[in-house]
Amino acid sequence: MATTDLRLAVRETLPIGLGYVPLGIAFGLFAVSQGFPWWLATITAMIIYSGSMEFIAVGLITGGASFFSTALTTFFVSFRHIFYGLSVPIRQVNPAARPYAVHALTDEAWALLIRPSAKDFSGKRIILTELFCHLYWVFGTTLGAVVGSKLPWDLSWMGFALTALFVVLSIEALETAQQPALLFSIALVCGVAAQLLIPDYMMVGAMTAYAVISVVGGRWLK
Repeated sequence: MATTDLRLAVRETLPIGLGYVPLGIAFGLFAVSQGFPWWLATITAMIIYSGSMEFIAVGLITGGASFFSTALTTFFVSFRHIFYGLSVPIRQVNPAARPYAVHALTDEAWALLIRPSAKDFSGKRIILTELFCHLYWVFGTTLGAVVGSKLPWDLSWMGFALTALFVVLSIEALETAQQPALLFSIALVCGVAAQLLIPDYMMVGAMTAYAVISVVGGRWLK
């Protein structure tokens, strides 16, 4: 059974690894370009492990942000993970391993673990799924940081990798949407309004408004 869990976890997370490793390389390059030693970039990837928040954390750390500001920013950027944990079959995981299962629950791991078939996953398979995703990210970050520390060029432009990622995800979402023009318009209005009204919390404000409008509008259409 353990062998089957391992094989399935490797097979299902490999496509995620194909995305995590290049993005991790980009983060590693960006981190060392901002003055991080390569080993600190690796530790950051292991501990924070929250995609966009890692890029933001580099700026907060190098900019000397206060603990309160860092904690508040982290909460608003990663608040969606609170809801992720409510939908994953965490009870199937050994209690001793549950803290890691919560820590390693990224967007992609969550997508794998909320499928209807996931309710039958063993605790080991859940942990292995998250562990392999985590290892891909740490490996990519370490590789990028080590290589970046040896290069004599200015690599600060690598921070644009995160923006490029969200642009690609947005394009893919619009291509599969039934009403792309309407959804794009709603997202644009939410983003502009949040930027004007609450610029310090633009991201969380825009995402919350978009989610509320989408849920209410969806129920109204039904």
